[in-house]
Amino acid sequence: MTDATALLDRHARGWTLASTALALLPLLLQLPAMLAGSIAATALLTALVSRRGLLPVPVRLLLVLAMLALIYLQMGIRPGRDTGCALLAAMLAIKSSELRTLRDARSLLGFALFAPFAAFLLDQGPLTTSLATLAGICALLALQRLAQAEGQAHPPPLRVQLRGVARLVVLGLPLALATFWLFPRLSQPLWGLPERAIGRPGLSDSMEPGQWLDLMADDTPALRAQFHGPAPSAGQRYWRGPVLSHFDGRRWERDRRTEQRAPEHVEPGTQRWDYTIDYEPTDRRQLVALDLPGSAPEGTHLSADYSLLSDRPLAALTRWRLQSAPPEVFAPSLSPWQRQLMLALPEGFNPRTAALARQWRAAAGTDDAALVRRGLDWIGAEFAYSLETPLPGRNAVDEFLFEQKVGFCEHFSSAFVVLMRNADIPARVVTGFAGGVRNPIGDYWVVRRMDAHAWAEVWLAGRGWVRVDPTAAVAPERIYDTLEDRLGAGDGGMQGAWRQTGQAMDWLRRGWNDLVLSFDANRQRQLLRPFGLPDLKPGQLIAGFIIIALLALGTMAWVLARGERERDPLLRAWHRLCRRHAKLGLGREPAEAAMDWAHRVHAQHPDPALLALSQRFVHARYAGTHVDRAALLADLRRHRPTSGATP
Repeated sequence: MTDATALLDRHARGWTLASTALALLPLLLQLPAMLAGSIAATALLTALVSRRGLLPVPVRLLLVLAMLALIYLQMGIRPGRDTGCALLAAMLAIKSSELRTLRDARSLLGFALFAPFAAFLLDQGPLTTSLATLAGICALLALQRLAQAEGQAHPPPLRVQLRGVARLVVLGLPLALATFWLFPRLSQPLWGLPERAIGRPGLSDSMEPGQWLDLMADDTPALRAQFHGPAPSAGQRYWRGPVLSHFDGRRWERDRRTEQRAPEHVEPGTQRWDYTIDYEPTDRRQLVALDLPGSAPEGTHLSADYSLLSDRPLAALTRWRLQSAPPEVFAPSLSPWQRQLMLALPEGFNPRTAALARQWRAAAGTDDAALVRRGLDWIGAEFAYSLETPLPGRNAVDEFLFEQKVGFCEHFSSAFVVLMRNADIPARVVTGFAGGVRNPIGDYWVVRRMDAHAWAEVWLAGRGWVRVDPTAAVAPERIYDTLEDRLGAGDGGMQGAWRQTGQAMDWLRRGWNDLVLSFDANRQRQLLRPFGLPDLKPGQLIAGFIIIALLALGTMAWVLARGERERDPLLRAWHRLCRRHAKLGLGREPAEAAMDWAHRVHAQHPDPALLALSQRFVHARYAGTHVDRAALLADLRRHRPTSGATP
């Protein structure tokens, strides 16, 4: 007689808590560090304190309120996927305060298994998947241990338990693979998942002083690009993102009208780049492309200023095939509203910059290109690059151009565009990424979030919009403080080893993205194309899934039933003995009793040893007679049909 309300022993409690911690880990890795650390500390403290008994209800209520307050302080009141995941993690952390009986342990394990699945709402990478798989295996081991504790059975060695769990995993794998490959995928979800309360780092529709430092300090990949042909040079790897044209004296913003207007006229140059990008999720609609994209792939559109936008928020990894070419002529004419927009400046800001621009205009006459060159020459002669810059006051451009003369791309692009507009040259700020690092393992390029960059475009008669990067004009000897310098500090040999390790890890992550995360409805339809077969239709996918699922479930049921029937090693050895005789035409019928079969074989070909073995087996298996099972097992395995037996 078993009792699910029996108290947990020390080992069963340890297995339960270890499995819960492992299930919680992939979820904590996706939450803000401070919040994740607080939840982990609460979970550990609760488990230690509740060893001696259940925590009082007021204490548990206080823990719940403390967790809710902490989540509010970190994420605010806005609901989101990460808010819900944080609530789940917090409740799981204090659930061990109720852990006392076998029933409580099963309840905790069932609740804990929600955590790795919730983590997939925030990340589907290989680390999260590996930890979730490990948590599931550990939970199965813990459930086995609870069943043994409930039945008061002596637990088998760990390797035996692992073998049983591995068997279950192998049995379920065909069904899981069939679901992944064949269950019809929708090009769009039936429902929309809520956005995250804390946004992912990514390019914004605005730019203001100090805003970019967090993004530029992020060394994680923003995109990976594979070129189908020659790769562009470093000076051509400008990944175009949001174009900012409205300035209020401090903040640059995109003009929303450009999203609804047709792209400006472009005459592309002779050079072409064909490439595929894997774009990391940002929960925004903004994409990037090499300057300038020739067309928008399906599911995207180009704004009037050639900024590429997705039709849906980029909440997951996406893959895009693009073609780009540097322009020969980009928008050779400006409409009146465009010219007005690209010259607009707020009243009463940056008077010294306005006075300097008027002075330069008087000296240059109508030569706009000369004004642009003069601005770049000034930067190259007197300005420096550094991330250590104070936040500006009201006249930010005046302070940068005439007092500080030190900054990074955010300062240079903004000040240059304001200077050009004051000189009556249409200009705008373009944001995106610049550069990228080639990974020789796989021959692709990685563009990191810290490669975020801002440059300028000025409109010149006869050429249209021309890219100008004032940050690149800074003399090399006056580049004082860069992110690469900070990240590259340390021993050179160790740095090289870490770089190679990082390249290998990124290559593995890209392979995971290729095989798993980018397997969408389109690739599913093309599943059999490598074998020369046509694309699969939804009905064919469903039929294939049903057939394989039924076969997998049938095999699973047969194996489990057979394993239950033959859990006794004596029975397994007996069946092997019967199969050895079946090869000679002396097999046992399904409903034939053991002794009846032995007498039938003996009648056709005398075998007294078989009769004796069968009698001992029947006594041991069915009569409950005391028999030396080890000796019987050895004799069953050793016995062979008597030489000369015939059908």
